Amino acid sequence: MTEEPIEVGVLFSQTGVTSVMERSMLDATLFSIDEVNKAGGINGRELVPIHYDPAGDPIAYNRMADRLLAEHGVRVIFGCYMSSSRKAVLRAVERRNGLLCYPAQYEGFEYSRNIIYCGAAPNQNSTQLGEYLLNNVGTRFYMVGSDYIWPRESDRIMSEMVQNHGGAVVERGYLKLDAKRLAYKRLVADIKRRRPDVIFCNFVGESIVHFYQAFAEAGLDPGTMPIASLTTSESDIQAMGVAAGAGHITSATYFQSQKGPQNEACMKRYAARFGDDVVTNMCWEAAYFQVKIVADALRKTNTDEIDVLRPAILGAEFDAPQGRVRIDPDNAHTHVWPKIGRARQDGQFEILSASEFAIRPDPYLASYNPNEWGARLAMRSN
Repeated sequence: MTEEPIEVGVLFSQTGVTSVMERSMLDATLFSIDEVNKAGGINGRELVPIHYDPAGDPIAYNRMADRLLAEHGVRVIFGCYMSSSRKAVLRAVERRNGLLCYPAQYEGFEYSRNIIYCGAAPNQNSTQLGEYLLNNVGTRFYMVGSDYIWPRESDRIMSEMVQNHGGAVVERGYLKLDAKRLAYKRLVADIKRRRPDVIFCNFVGESIVHFYQAFAEAGLDPGTMPIASLTTSESDIQAMGVAAGAGHITSATYFQSQKGPQNEACMKRYAARFGDDVVTNMCWEAAYFQVKIVADALRKTNTDEIDVLRPAILGAEFDAPQGRVRIDPDNAHTHVWPKIGRARQDGQFEILSASEFAIRPDPYLASYNPNEWGARLAMRSN
C-alpha cells in the first residue's frame, strides 16, 4: 500500500474584496486538514493542501483551478465564496473531472456532478429569514446588495415571499463590488427617506462593512429598522466594529455562540491553537466539516479517483459544529440546521429561532409553494 501523501487544492482569496470571509474559510480548511493528519491522516497517508490566492478574481479562480488539476494532479479542491468564483472553477473541474467542495450559502438552481455543495440553499436560509421578518418585524422591505448573481437571485426569492404575504418592496439599491463609500451613504440616505420596516441586505465582503457603517453613521436604529442578511457574520461584525453590527439580523446554519457539545468541543480545540479571541462564522464551519467528510470518504475508498470517491461522499454524515449534517445523495447538497440570530454588543449572535431538525436541501425549490411557505417551516422560538 502506498504511503505517498494525498494532495488537495485550496482556493480561497486572502486579498481582494471578500478576503475577510475567505481568510476564515482558509483557516478552517487548514485547521481541519491538520486535525485529519494528527488523527492518522488517510490510512496513514498525509493530507497535503496546495493553496493559491485568486484575490477575488474569477479569471484567476479558473486559471488556478486548472493549474491545480492539470499541473499538480489534485482531484479535490476546497474553495470559493462568491458565485462568480464557483462558476469559474466549475468550468475547470467539469473539464478535467475534478471535484469542488463549496462551503458557502448560495442562490441555488445549480447541479453538477463535480461539486459538493456544503452551504445553505435558499430553502435553508431565505425561507426561514422571510418567515421571521414578516411575522416579527414588518412587511415593507428595501432590497440592497452587491450587483451580481447571488444578491439578485436572493432578492427574487425573498421578493416573492414578501408579495405573497401581502407585503411590498419599496425600493432596490445595488452597488458594484468596488463602489466607493459615498455610494453607500447615498443609498442609506434614500433608505432613511423611505422608512422601510426592514432592509434585506445581500452585500458581500468589504461592501458589508461599508453599508453597515454608513447605516450607523446616519443614526438609524436597528431596533426599529433592522438590516437582515444571509451573509453578515461574526467575522464581518468584527471588521465593521461591534457598534455598527449590534441589533441586526442574520439567517445562517451556524453561529459561534450556539450551544451543543460538537460546537463547544470544536471551539475549545480551535482556541487552544489560535487563542481565546478566535472568531468563526457559517462559512468557516462549512469549510471545516467538508474536509472531514471528504477525509472519511478517502479513508473508506483509499483513493482520490473522483468516480470512486464521489459515491462515498454522497449520503455521508458528520457531527458538525452546527449539528449532524448529511450530503444528499440525489442533489449533492447538504442537510443543514437553519437558525436566525441577532448580533449582540459583543459581536456574537443571540439565537432567536432554530430548526428542530436538519432541513433537506431543495436547491431548485421544487417543493416550494409560496402560498404555504410559512406553514411548512419547522421553527421554534428560543
